[in-house]
Amino acid sequence: MPKLKTFSSEETKNLAQKMAENLKPGSVLALVGDLGSGKTCFVQGLAAGLKIPETVLISSPTYVLVQEYSGGRLPLYHFDFYRLEKEEEAFQLGLNEYFEGKGICVVEWADRFEKVFPEQTEWIYFKTVGENEREIITAC
Repeated sequence: MPKLKTFSSEETKNLAQKMAENLKPGSVLALVGDLGSGKTCFVQGLAAGLKIPETVLISSPTYVLVQEYSGGRLPLYHFDFYRLEKEEEAFQLGLNEYFEGKGICVVEWADRFEKVFPEQTEWIYFKTVGENEREIITAC
């Protein structure tokens, strides 16, 4: 698994923006990492790479659980499992419909309910190394 390092939020966004170029409808990305490790910043970069308008605010869906962003090359569905207590709650969000849809699904705190993900899910791990340094491990 490749280990990548970024040294600023802009570098994290740029990395994600490049990754977004290869995403296809139905891609599912499962993000794992502690608070402040760069997950939401990464999603902001994905949105930029998908050409979602810059006027659209990309923020963590911690309290609303899912944000839908459109207007780009593909729709982006951004989930956050942080506040969920049970696997059933994840399914109540309509995960299967999103996973089988025509957009890109990105889930923060995905390791809380690993069994809900389809086989082709790409897992991405974030680790805080220093104040601005992040280690990002991907499967590809």
